[in-house]
Amino acid sequence: MLRIILGVIVGFVVWSVVFVGGEALVKAIAPGAAAPDGATYVGSVSILLGYLVRSIIASILAGFIGVLVAAENSKTPLILGIVLLAVGIMVQASAWSMLPVWYHLIFLALLIPMTIVGGKLKKQG
Repeated sequence: MLRIILGVIVGFVVWSVVFVGGEALVKAIAPGAAAPDGATYVGSVSILLGYLVRSIIASILAGFIGVLVAAENSKTPLILGIVLLAVGIMVQASAWSMLPVWYHLIFLALLIPMTIVGGKLKKQG
């Protein structure tokens, strides 16, 4: 049980580092993607799709690393996905009026399945 908890914690940290680190990378590579106040400009569909791709990559990596830490426990990616969804709901709720509904729904809907996919990739490899 301790390894599952550790896998979930490490997976959550991995997801956070990949997503937030990706944000910093986007701002460094494409300064035009940032609004004058430094916040990322989200008026573009292509930027929103980039966020979704980054979330998918972060979820797959988090599931993979979480299972690696938990010694291939099949519960880890599901629990991690649920934790990511719970946090994601809070974050998306705080930004609900700033982004289109389709983005929120897709972002949240992909968290658990992509985390499970990452966990399954580790089991196969």
